[in-house]
Amino acid sequence: MHATAGPLSLASSDVTTPPPAPAAAHRAEIGVLGGSGFYSWFPEAREVRVETPFGPPSEMPLVGEVGGRSVAFIPRHGKDHRLPPHRVNYRANLWALAAVGVRQVLAPSAVGSMLPQLGPGSLVVPDQVIDRTWGREHTLYDAVGSVVHVAFADPYCPRGRVAAVTAAADQGWAPRDGGTLVVVNGPRFSTRAESRWHASL
Repeated sequence: MHATAGPLSLASSDVTTPPPAPAAAHRAEIGVLGGSGFYSWFPEAREVRVETPFGPPSEMPLVGEVGGRSVAFIPRHGKDHRLPPHRVNYRANLWALAAVGVRQVLAPSAVGSMLPQLGPGSLVVPDQVIDRTWGREHTLYDAVGSVVHVAFADPYCPRGRVAAVTAAADQGWAPRDGGTLVVVNGPRFSTRAESRWHASL
């Protein structure tokens, strides 16, 4: 798989304490970052105004209910797809989700495949990532405060992966359980040589 975005470790402000918990009416258990083509969701949602130390998020989080769970939603490219990959303020997006109480994030992405057998319409729930991005901050832990090292050997939450695989299978969309996401700087895609190189890994 191949995406033009970037993995990031979720953490906090100055930058070692999480934002304060919001009022119960604006609190969400789960966060969803919508990708290309996924700009709106649940019409009954409430917009929650938040401030982040990294500037404004792509959109203010919308908090609503899905399947009996409180969910916060941010379309990562903006609701009008105005933000190309290299302009997405991913740190502000994660901070905004944390500010409404989110501790579990789903981030579906429309990506290209390095494997011919995984053509359009295939669903993969990755378990590894190769981050080939550069020229941008890669963490929320970059300001004043204690030195923080983030474990990244297994970058995806095992509980979240199981939930995603199970939910997809239950809906009849059999997913590929496991895969490696190669992330490159947007907005350009890879050259043919780069794609062959990524596939050979």
